[in-house]
Amino acid sequence: MLREWSWNKQLKMNKPMSSTKTSAENIVKKRVSSGIPELDRLLGDLYIGDNVLWYEDAGSFSSVFCLHFIRESLSRKKPVIYVTFDRSPKNVVSFLGNLAESQNLTILDCFTNGKGDRSEVFNKFYEKDGALWPYQVIKLNDPTNPSHVGEAIYGLHNNLSGDVHFILDSLTGMQALWGGEEHVLQFYARTCPRLYELETIAYWLIEKGAHSNRLKANINKIAQVAIDLAVRRGKSTLKIIKAEKRNSKFLNEQHEYVCEESDIVFESQRQVKGKFDLGAKIKSIRLMRGLSQKHLADLTGVTPSTISQVEKNLIYPSLPALFRIAESLSIEVATFFKGHGHEKNIFVYPAEKRSATPLEKIARDDADAELLLPPDLETDLKAAVIRIHPGKKLPGHFFIHKGEEMGYLIAGRLEMIIDNHRHEVNRGDTIYLPKDTPGQWRNTGEGVAELLWFRVGK
Repeated sequence: MLREWSWNKQLKMNKPMSSTKTSAENIVKKRVSSGIPELDRLLGDLYIGDNVLWYEDAGSFSSVFCLHFIRESLSRKKPVIYVTFDRSPKNVVSFLGNLAESQNLTILDCFTNGKGDRSEVFNKFYEKDGALWPYQVIKLNDPTNPSHVGEAIYGLHNNLSGDVHFILDSLTGMQALWGGEEHVLQFYARTCPRLYELETIAYWLIEKGAHSNRLKANINKIAQVAIDLAVRRGKSTLKIIKAEKRNSKFLNEQHEYVCEESDIVFESQRQVKGKFDLGAKIKSIRLMRGLSQKHLADLTGVTPSTISQVEKNLIYPSLPALFRIAESLSIEVATFFKGHGHEKNIFVYPAEKRSATPLEKIARDDADAELLLPPDLETDLKAAVIRIHPGKKLPGHFFIHKGEEMGYLIAGRLEMIIDNHRHEVNRGDTIYLPKDTPGQWRNTGEGVAELLWFRVGK
């Protein structure tokens, strides 16, 4: 959805105050997650109403902190408004990836007609078929006027329900566009209290080296939370300067962190890891099942980011979540806490103790599978029985796997397509796949086609 916001756009800009609004002293503050559990712990949580200042150095990964916050907000179906002064809409969309297509995300473009100087280079972003356009982007007609920016923000908020989450990128971009810090101070001093009263939460980004100490001191007074990101001797650090009305024991302490595959990992997390590695156990069984993190997340009802953090021991799942993970992996919860799957003098695994294993989504309705060995058995050999139902066609392979595979057709008849070549497989035939993956399987017989299937490696 593409729109241009002009000063004369007819929208109600002010929400009426409810006469039955609970008095301030009786309001229970609502917690919000940053999307990074360790940061929530260090802060003593975020709350609705918070204006969060992020002071950033070059290379300090402030964008990754924002990305986690946006992902967490959208996963909880909260409306997010991304106000951009420093990034073109194309850059923002690229930065957000598939999150940009969420109908709960709105991008307010203050760049194209601002620092972009109305250039055709940036306006080309809007030359799309509106009916097919997957993004909600609003181009502000006159972002050089702070009042117009404020009206656009409040107008957008007025059309959304629930607590709205903001990213304002950035105060430094505002100052460059508006010609001085006085305009920034006035805008910030008006906007922060209003966003607080509207029960939103806002991230404000600022390059700390580009502003005077006077500006920083004044905006710190108004913000509820202020965080300093720095790079010292090649190491990224985070310091909580302010965390108003919460019991954070970590104010003004330097906390080292690294960015690993878009995850933020604090040094304190590495230090507390024990010998028992629940995350590695979950990851190992997931891989044995041939499941991606996204697939397991879908089965469990969480986000892929949560599964990623659990497997890295950045967070620990609650008991109900652990039971859901175990159920999704078709194992008992106790399996996670066993030292090894291969016990001494155990050589036979009874058929009645086999567990089903999920197949790829494309195969789920037309085939089923069960493991021949316990899922926690530490071996590079994976063995399963695959059953493809009569008359069914699988438009791809049933497992995600990059190593060698071998199959033996116990019963039935199959057709396998690899690189557009058809291969007939009859009862008793052996299939060997050194690296190729079938693009299609089809049961050409009258009964169930039963495959004995082996995989080597992860």
